[in-house]
Amino acid sequence: MELHQLRYFCAVAAAGSFSRAAEQAHVSQPSLSQQIRKLEDELGARLFDRLGRSVRLTELGKAFLPRANSVLRELEAAKGDVVERKDSVGGPVAVGVIPTVAPYLLPPLLESFTRKFPESHLTVVEEITPVLLERLRTGTIDVAVLALPVRGHEFEATEILTEPLFAALPRKHALAQRRTIALRDLRKDPFLLLRDGHCFRDTAVAACNRARLNPQVVFESGQFSSLLSLVGAGMGVSIVPEMAIEKSGACKFVRISDAEANRTVGAVVLRGRSLSKAHAGFLRLLVGRE
Repeated sequence: MELHQLRYFCAVAAAGSFSRAAEQAHVSQPSLSQQIRKLEDELGARLFDRLGRSVRLTELGKAFLPRANSVLRELEAAKGDVVERKDSVGGPVAVGVIPTVAPYLLPPLLESFTRKFPESHLTVVEEITPVLLERLRTGTIDVAVLALPVRGHEFEATEILTEPLFAALPRKHALAQRRTIALRDLRKDPFLLLRDGHCFRDTAVAACNRARLNPQVVFESGQFSSLLSLVGAGMGVSIVPEMAIEKSGACKFVRISDAEANRTVGAVVLRGRSLSKAHAGFLRLLVGRE
C-alpha cells in the first residue's frame, strides 16, 4: 500500500468520479484507476461500485475512508512539524566544555546566545576531554569546547582561538619581573599542575619536555584557581594558558619563551550530525562569526 494510492482513493471518494478526481490530482484517469485497482487487490476487497460515469463507496470503502483520511492528515502534520522545526531557532542545545575553558570563555558567550536565541533551551556540562568525546558519540551533547587536536575521524573540529602559555610565579619570585621566561630556568622550583585526565596537564608536561625539564610536582588539582592560590602563597610555580591569567592576585604571570608553548581551543561536533539553526548559531558565536 502506497500513500499516493490513499490520496487517489480519498480524492475519488470526495469527487464521486474517477475523471474529476484524476483532474484534481493532475494525473491521467487510466493511471488513477490502475492505482485504485492495485489498492483494492492488496486489500482483497472492492472499495467502489462503478456505476457508469459515477462511482459510489462500498460498505467496506466507507469503513476504510476515515482511516485513509486519518493517515493522510497525520502525514501532513508530520511534514509540517519537520518544516517548523527546520526553520525554528528554538529547541535544546547541549554544550560540553572542559574545566580549563568553561569559566573563562563561556560566560559572555552564553549571555549573547541567550539574547539572540531566547526560544532555545541551553544546557552546559563541564567534563574532561575523554568524557565529552564519548558524550558527543552518544548524542547526549551537541557541541564540545575543548583543546585541539582531538583523535578520531568521526569528529569535526573548528578552531576558536590559539593562546600562549604563561609561567605563574609568586610575586616575590626572583624571575617574576622578566618579560619572558624559559621553563628550564624553573628547574629548581616545585611545580603545581593539573591532575592527570585534564588535557592541559599534557600540554604543560609537553612544554616541560621540550625544555628538558622534569618538573617536581608537589600539588595537583582540577582547577586553575586552586593552583594559583597556592602559587600566590609561595608554594611553587605553575603553567597556565593566557585566559586563566588573573589581573589582580598574588601571582605574577610571565610568558614562556618557547614558540610552541601554546594551546588551541576549538568547537567539536560529531561528523555528519545534523545541526539545528540554534546549534549553528551557537557555533557561529564560538568562532566569532556572529
